[in-house]
Amino acid sequence: MLTTVVGSYPSFSRLPLSIMEKISNYMGSYDAYKSALEIAVQDQVKAGVNLISDGQVRGNMLEVFAKEIPGMITTDGKPIIIGKIQPAPYSIGASDIKVALKTAKKLSSDFKNDLQILYRNKFQDNFKGIKAIITGPTTLALSSRIEGFYNKDEKDKAIIDIAGALKKEAEYLQNAGAAVIQIDEPFLSTGIADLKTANKAIGIIVSDLLQPTSIHVCGPISEVLDDLLRFKVSIIDCEFADQNKNLEALENINLKGKKIGLGCIDTKTNTVETKEQVASIIEKGMELVGKENLIADPDCGMRLRSREAAYSKLKVMVETVKWLS
Repeated sequence: MLTTVVGSYPSFSRLPLSIMEKISNYMGSYDAYKSALEIAVQDQVKAGVNLISDGQVRGNMLEVFAKEIPGMITTDGKPIIIGKIQPAPYSIGASDIKVALKTAKKLSSDFKNDLQILYRNKFQDNFKGIKAIITGPTTLALSSRIEGFYNKDEKDKAIIDIAGALKKEAEYLQNAGAAVIQIDEPFLSTGIADLKTANKAIGIIVSDLLQPTSIHVCGPISEVLDDLLRFKVSIIDCEFADQNKNLEALENINLKGKKIGLGCIDTKTNTVETKEQVASIIEKGMELVGKENLIADPDCGMRLRSREAAYSKLKVMVETVKWLS
């Protein structure tokens, strides 16, 4: 069984220390978050995670994309739509994917950026690679205030245009070496999202991608899982540690060829689970849909956890998966 992460890791900025860093800072090219990115990768690799991320260290999931997409701005971290949404003329996250892969390869030669590795959903249990994360168009649009171009009742149009912009970003990330493209859509379980529009938008993003794709949805999924399984992605990733009833939604379910990202680590607390606690969730998932259809990961991102807790949680998750193999 593969292990992965949902995305974010404890983040921090670092002041320039060396002479070269201070010169870079003076020239405006110093990266205060590169150290956090490298530490996130190092911890994930050391913990034994198969599909790592770059740690999403540069800000909240809305701001990172909204501040770069033409037609959107952010104020105090909150997204605002001010004009016609269009693709950015550059990649938002490809450079971080490249740095993360370079860092991982220094620690383990098993990490690959070969685009053929995961073609046709061949998720080998020993695969090592990197997952790129995109904040989904429905979540971006429904989190935004509309001040220009679109009428206030035209969020569906904004969602589709955001999807077009993110499609280009997904292609950049794939070409940078991402083995999986994950789209974060926490709003899809809230009851306020139009799932047909969300499905159409996800379809726009993933069309023509060669690598497997995943959608991450937080919260209770019993009312939406059947709809999610119609999305054109390879993996449906959800919370199962903090949302125990989500396991019930897997009973007698037709996965339609998809895999389930089984959140088995509670990311809302620094308390580190025991192997037995993690195993109870994974074993239930195996009983319901089969081991071959599961990928183990934390419930959600780990940005709000301490670094010690985040690392320890990932380590116990990996150890438990190996224990059950």
